[in-house]
Amino acid sequence: MKSLVIYFSRCDENYAVGNITKGNTEIVAELIQKETGADLFKCVGVIPYSKNYSKCCDEAKVYQKQNVRPELVKYLDNVSSYDVIYIGGPVYWGEYPYEIYSELDRLDFKGKIIKPFTTHEGSGLGNCVSVLKKKCVDGNVMPGLAIQGRKDKDLSTIIKVKEWVK
Repeated sequence: MKSLVIYFSRCDENYAVGNITKGNTEIVAELIQKETGADLFKCVGVIPYSKNYSKCCDEAKVYQKQNVRPELVKYLDNVSSYDVIYIGGPVYWGEYPYEIYSELDRLDFKGKIIKPFTTHEGSGLGNCVSVLKKKCVDGNVMPGLAIQGRKDKDLSTIIKVKEWVK
């Protein structure tokens, strides 16, 4: 089955791990790619979040309160050639960053297997799975995987990802 990973990831100042040069979600997305051979699509906003973690959280809260769809640098045309779609991001105020929704709102998930994942420092999956079930109505949203961000490179994370993608 052909797979795709759609994800948002942020580096710079990060909660509980300090300044990072590669985002936690990107590390997990690459682990999924390694295990499945999936294509990767990173949702990158035209306007990046602040490098300061607290300011980033404030910006994310504004997007959520105003239900904003931030403009992305590029978009996927469709996902028709994929069977399994992994969707991932950090948990901002209980949900994915709204850059994810900027992409998802444009796509048809009919008949697709949707596998949600998050990186977090205590939020788990938040409301991400329930939101995906509303957005990907015609897709089959499977149980999700939550990885604690500071453990994204641990052997236990690699094992969890390997088991989850099967």
